[in-house]
Amino acid sequence: MSELVTRVAENVGIEPATAEKAVGMILGFLQREAAEGPVARMIEAIPGAPELVAQYNGEGSNGGGLLGGLMSAIGGGGVMALGQQLMSQGLGMGEITSLAKETIAFAKEKAGDEVVDEVVASVPGLSQFV
Repeated sequence: MSELVTRVAENVGIEPATAEKAVGMILGFLQREAAEGPVARMIEAIPGAPELVAQYNGEGSNGGGLLGGLMSAIGGGGVMALGQQLMSQGLGMGEITSLAKETIAFAKEKAGDEVVDEVVASVPGLSQFV
């Protein structure tokens, strides 16, 4: 997993600890929201990803306090809720977009375009960010 975290930290310009947590949150989000078969294949293909998801999956849960509850209640959960959680880690929109693109590009290198494209297509609104 350090290969992905290092790549994200360097290419996005964020601290490695922040990159690790953000990547874990993104992968955890995908595990919860994407089609089960393709996302399982994708996560298994990325070295260290299952452990990272296990470590940070709770960070991206639908809790999110009052705002998270309101977002879910009005149907604004999903990708928008993940964006809010990443912003709460101090990331700006440009960094979040770069982070998402780097993570998806790395996943495609490890799991293949077809599997990752299935994952992206199965999450409403995700394709516009990656």
